[in-house]
Amino acid sequence: MSPPLTRGQLLSRSAKGGAALLVAGSAIGALVDRAAAAPLPTTDLAYARLLVGAELLASDFYTQALAAANTGPTVTKYLKLAYANEQEHYQSVAGIVSGAGQTPAVAGDIDFSYPDGTFNSQSSIVKFAQQLETTILGAYLGAIGGIQTNELKTGIARIAACEGQHASYFATVMGGKAFNLSFPSDLTIDQASNALDAYTS
Repeated sequence: MSPPLTRGQLLSRSAKGGAALLVAGSAIGALVDRAAAAPLPTTDLAYARLLVGAELLASDFYTQALAAANTGPTVTKYLKLAYANEQEHYQSVAGIVSGAGQTPAVAGDIDFSYPDGTFNSQSSIVKFAQQLETTILGAYLGAIGGIQTNELKTGIARIAACEGQHASYFATVMGGKAFNLSFPSDLTIDQASNALDAYTS
């Protein structure tokens, strides 16, 4: 068995490999902790793998939503922007996994499935997008509470903020409130995993 990877080694390996930790405002670039010597907890890697799956699902959904060509120009613009955000998020959380010497999942590793009619209209696309983004937001909020490495939390929180913006936009498109809850719900790693598993075939 290989010796446990330290945080410092994780960051060093990621930097040397040109890992995608440094993306779009360096969300996970805030990991830098040159003096850290404690091994990166396996729990943190479990959360990172979960979030990788969430980002792959989001990217797949937005790809199919755009391909369906059933949304107006404004919604289409935001679908494209959300897709770009999710790609950057994926690179960040996948960088945690690859930096630990493991291989993150990629699009071809998972077959996603959606309820019948998901892409039939702008209304159905936006409704699912809002539900999906709320679930992903819950997964990130749960990760902030569950991850033990403090240096990861700021970057994860920044991604959560972006996911919250996505959920808010799609809620308003459906005629709902842009915001309501003072404390959006978080999901445990098991709750998030179960919710995301519903969209794998």
